[in-house]
Amino acid sequence: MIDCDAHILEPATLWEEYLEERYRDRAIRITEAGGKERLIIGNQVVLEGAVAGLGGAEADKTALFSGRLSYRRDNPDDSFDGHARLRRMDEWGITKAIIFPTICILPFPTDDLDLANAYCRAYNNWVYDFCQADRKRLFPVAVVNWRDVEEATREFERCIQRGFRGLFVPPEMIDGRRPADRHFNSLWALCQAARVPACFHVIVRFDGSVSPFGAWHATSPGPIFSFGLGGTGQLVPAIASTITDQLFERYPNLKVVSVEAGCGFAPYLMDRLDAKFEALRALTGLSTKPSDHIRSNCYFVAEQGERTIDAALELVGRSNIVWGSDYPHIDSLRVDDHLPRQWPELSSNAEQLFRI
Repeated sequence: MIDCDAHILEPATLWEEYLEERYRDRAIRITEAGGKERLIIGNQVVLEGAVAGLGGAEADKTALFSGRLSYRRDNPDDSFDGHARLRRMDEWGITKAIIFPTICILPFPTDDLDLANAYCRAYNNWVYDFCQADRKRLFPVAVVNWRDVEEATREFERCIQRGFRGLFVPPEMIDGRRPADRHFNSLWALCQAARVPACFHVIVRFDGSVSPFGAWHATSPGPIFSFGLGGTGQLVPAIASTITDQLFERYPNLKVVSVEAGCGFAPYLMDRLDAKFEALRALTGLSTKPSDHIRSNCYFVAEQGERTIDAALELVGRSNIVWGSDYPHIDSLRVDDHLPRQWPELSSNAEQLFRI
């Protein structure tokens, strides 16, 4: 089985060790004050008392947000170490994994673009080293600062040359622009030219502002609501916007991946957009049905326990569905208890999509 949504937990000292010297006084770090751990980014406290919950797959869920648990002590070694991850993969029957970040899915709270660029370079250098445990089984996704397109393109090109197999794309507005805006063409063009998929992956803002359900999140509706709808609330508009912004008409061979929202919404989105295309086509610049673009250019990471995998394979495309665990995050399920019966087909799709 191939895991297309495998996460690491960045070591607390990553940026102190990998960041260029001139930025180290502003390194991302985890400190402790008053008995509580604090995650600090850009010298701002972005999370306090629940840092262990950035992982949490194997922790006592009732204690994760109590402030008593430790990010390093109470998360498994395979979150931080490539060799340990390989042993866990062997235990679960996972042959290969596409590696995504954790702290780097939190938007950096700084307008210092040079610092944000440096954070990305440091992470990419560390995850490259993590994957050296076995470069034929562990494949990293590049993280770049989309707010600085020129430097982001340069960093992405460096990562491609080092064998990275995906580009992390935030499913949100970037300085008032949708991700498929022509402003970001150099990144999209590089994805297409290098045949590297662009991966729209859930991001986390602790105030809920990234989600169209932000006002609902502000009322503290609970973890089932927040974790259940957070991903789809981000990924549905992100994928839809690539079509309505005509991204695939500019880059017909580009591949984009929806990660951490499941695959069940894809047929619904196809039907919904096609119906509106039929009714409103004269008001748009689209020349192709949205569903045709989804079949040709969009891929969806099925999640543990999804019952709609067969329907998605039939309605979206036999090659458009892959699978991911989200391990070691808090809402992931034990992998060896939840491998889908369609795993041979999903794994073959992953091999083709990521060229691994």
